[in-house]
Amino acid sequence: MSAMQIDSPPQTIDESLYSRQLYVLGKEAMIKMQNANVLIIGLKGLGIEIAKNVALAGVKSLSLYDPSPIELKDLSTQFFLSKSDIGKPTADVSAEKLKELNQYVPISVIGDLITTNVSLEEQVKINTFTHKNDIGFINADIRGLFGQLFVDFGENFTVIDQTGEEPLTGIVSDIEKDGSVTMLDDNRHGLQDGDYVKFSEVQGMPKLNDGSPHKIEVLGPYAFKIQIDESYGEYIKGGLYQQVKMPAILKFEPLVKQLANPEYVISDFAKFDKPPQYHLGFQDANEFIQLVKEIAASSNFEGDLDEKVLRELSYQATGDIPGLVAFYGGLIAQEVLKCCSSKFGPVKQWLYFDSLESLPSNDEFPRNAETTKPINSRYDSQIAVFGKKYQETISNLKVFLVGSGAIGCEMLKNWAMMGLGAGPNGQIIITDMDSIEKSNLNRQFLFRPKDVGKNKSDVAAQAVQVMNPDLKGKIESKLEKVGSDTEHIFDDNFWNNLDFVTNALDNVDARTYVDRRCIFYKKPLLESGTLGTKGNTQVVIPNLTESYSSSQDPPEKSIPLCTLRSFPNKIDHTIAWAKSLFQGYFADSPESVNLYLSQPNYVEQTLKQNPDIKGTLGNISNYLNNRPYSFEDCIKWARIEFESKYNHDIQQLLYNFPPDAKTSAGAPFWSGPKRAPTPLKFDINNTDHFNFIVGGANLLAFIYGLKGPQATFEDYKKVLDEIKIEPFVPKSGVSIAANDNEAEEEAKNLSGSLDEDELKKIAATLPEPSTLAGYRLTPIEFEKDDDTNHHIEFITAASNCRALNYAIETADASKTKFIAGKIIPAIATTTALVTGLVCLELYKVVAKNDDIEAYKNGFINLALPFIGFSEPIKSAKGKYNDKEFDQIWDRFELHGDITLKELIDHFQEKEGLEISMLSYGVSLLYASFFPPKKVKDRLSLKLTDLIKEVSKKDIPPHVKNLIFEICCDDKEGEDVEVPYINVKI
Repeated sequence: MSAMQIDSPPQTIDESLYSRQLYVLGKEAMIKMQNANVLIIGLKGLGIEIAKNVALAGVKSLSLYDPSPIELKDLSTQFFLSKSDIGKPTADVSAEKLKELNQYVPISVIGDLITTNVSLEEQVKINTFTHKNDIGFINADIRGLFGQLFVDFGENFTVIDQTGEEPLTGIVSDIEKDGSVTMLDDNRHGLQDGDYVKFSEVQGMPKLNDGSPHKIEVLGPYAFKIQIDESYGEYIKGGLYQQVKMPAILKFEPLVKQLANPEYVISDFAKFDKPPQYHLGFQDANEFIQLVKEIAASSNFEGDLDEKVLRELSYQATGDIPGLVAFYGGLIAQEVLKCCSSKFGPVKQWLYFDSLESLPSNDEFPRNAETTKPINSRYDSQIAVFGKKYQETISNLKVFLVGSGAIGCEMLKNWAMMGLGAGPNGQIIITDMDSIEKSNLNRQFLFRPKDVGKNKSDVAAQAVQVMNPDLKGKIESKLEKVGSDTEHIFDDNFWNNLDFVTNALDNVDARTYVDRRCIFYKKPLLESGTLGTKGNTQVVIPNLTESYSSSQDPPEKSIPLCTLRSFPNKIDHTIAWAKSLFQGYFADSPESVNLYLSQPNYVEQTLKQNPDIKGTLGNISNYLNNRPYSFEDCIKWARIEFESKYNHDIQQLLYNFPPDAKTSAGAPFWSGPKRAPTPLKFDINNTDHFNFIVGGANLLAFIYGLKGPQATFEDYKKVLDEIKIEPFVPKSGVSIAANDNEAEEEAKNLSGSLDEDELKKIAATLPEPSTLAGYRLTPIEFEKDDDTNHHIEFITAASNCRALNYAIETADASKTKFIAGKIIPAIATTTALVTGLVCLELYKVVAKNDDIEAYKNGFINLALPFIGFSEPIKSAKGKYNDKEFDQIWDRFELHGDITLKELIDHFQEKEGLEISMLSYGVSLLYASFFPPKKVKDRLSLKLTDLIKEVSKKDIPPHVKNLIFEICCDDKEGEDVEVPYINVKI
């Protein structure tokens, strides 16, 4: 239960700590949130999970109330407690641990208030007070695998942004007199009825450009209508629209009214009839079923009571499950942040949830009064739900966690509370090659400021062993990346000993590799990911579901080449261009120089591989023949490059395509997405102009090994005033691609456009490598998180200067870093919720449930809020002759280093398949069309010898499985698809 109050805003936000969260909430909401005081009453499992997430997010202050003494059972889900704390006040112990999470959030403990076991009557009293005084109120309860949430944010709660999505934008093609607006080039607008938009750059309708929002009526995917009259004028051309997020006012009812007439948010549409029953069941657990029937009779409940489910709710009343605590803790903490920041749509007003599918079979894991009774264990609250035998099974699992970042930290915490791997035969192996950075501390809660620079996997392993001492000696931390080059470490024995694998990764390539390993070794895989307030979970079960790699996200939409080079119309375009400029100046060109100086015959080799040989050789010549010898030279270089990129190149573009240019069809060339640019005149007092010089000069100095002094503004001005800038002279014969087709054709013609004499002329300008023996430049690898290295400073300035060329709204360093660094927005609340859902699926994996309907893939968006589930897709089946096989999970298994003939005969006799081709990796070992002598020579060879002979490589000693792909015909002589062959040697 939480309450909030708003005061005066703090002055600054520590962007190095809150960087990823800022991309989720935005500065306005962050500042408002950091001005809120939060009170949490009750600090058992759910309370501490909420407190942790709220503290990480960063509110003004966090007050705690829970004077109840710590009991052994509290250790089931309260990760900040230990056995030595038993008997101490819960809030006092929790406060000390919470203070370590975020230095900016003061933690205080409140003394006398009310009892912690808050009855329904006391909840109503508290909420009546908070509702009357416009204080947000949240109440929640968890009973085993059941959860309840109630939210009341008052009579008039303002939401400034209900979805958190970037405003939709587009280019206008036409605006009719009746207000019908059509899009350019059949681009979908993506808007809905009732949305608002504002306009800019509309020619002929100046009144429309005043920034006022206009409510729209959708006419179709490519058109919408606004209300205008004759005073707006007549449309000529041009125009951009942008969606405007309008504040929404929501009305909440107090608890006393909502008890009788509840408003539900459905958390699982397969159980849409359950919330009304849970609403009754949670109201009183004593004399349960009879009371529920009485309550139902006296309330507005309609329908039949599910006594089995309600009885399960009563049985589990004393249960406390880490997975559900994490799920609800993330969900509720986000509701707290919504109340504090007015960002995103809150729960209105009840949300009930259950995960009864997580219960194991009663035959395999009996649950009765005897098996679920307390045994004086820290796991008693979990035993109360699942039984003692199931707890023993969990404790003796061997599991592999790939990644120990945000999801990995939360997962390990949940596992520690569950006692997973803590038994005599249990083990947890975690691997992560990354080290801890300050920006991690905002959401990777096992890490503290003192851990910055240390290895993530080591620190995470140590932290959870403190949480649960039963794990001491049971966790092995590794630093190796899981991939093809570490298969000698993560070998057959490693994978075969595992019970299941959990991914906590942030890139698709690593995920798909682990997925392939799990398929090969037939290990269940628990997969999850987050993106801001969005998250997803997927469960992969051998011989039952499809795999992670069975479906793929659509590829990112790339920016057209001609748009990037000459016709940007969005800040994303100029940022991509600026990052490419950074890469060319400070990474690619220095690398080319070093290759030229170190590789014999570099020019000849490059000619074969690089179509842009002229540009590459020209850069090498420039970087060697015009190298700077002082920091002043670096300043001069940056100033000349500014003139080249933002003045001369733009003038050349306008020379090729004047402002009044027409297309071949007679239409204006500069229209639609093509914005006529304006050359920049350098102004040292313009921040972006000046930062281009500062960033460029310092980065150039770095690659040449020159020390950049702590130069002042006056130092730069003195050098810049002395530079003589050559006037622009237009070049004839310069080709500029006007569209993508021309750009592609230009790229194709690059390699054939130079004759040998021209190449020799360019090469003659290069100094002999022998005259520069030992001389090398230092290429720069882009690093977004170091604010002192000038990388983001340069890219921001370079992008903004180009934006100024094209009258595009500029972006600050934070937004530039987000786009250029391809940063994944993240917040602790989503991470906690997603890992909770994964752990609820984990229970099913442990029980080896073979019913696909029991498993759930989850999809959540806390901003809406939306929680949805779907049944995993069954793995596809194939067939040959009369045999059915699983296209993902099945393979032909053979044992021993047999000969090629023995393998062919086996398939002919046992499977009724005639092999026509056999390959190992990229090596074709056998084909029916081979000459008879070649076939005869190979038939008698052992498979290992055959591989060695054909591939000219030895089989690595750690390889115990040989994977062969085959083409074959069935008994009817038809070509059929079959599984691969795995030969165990």
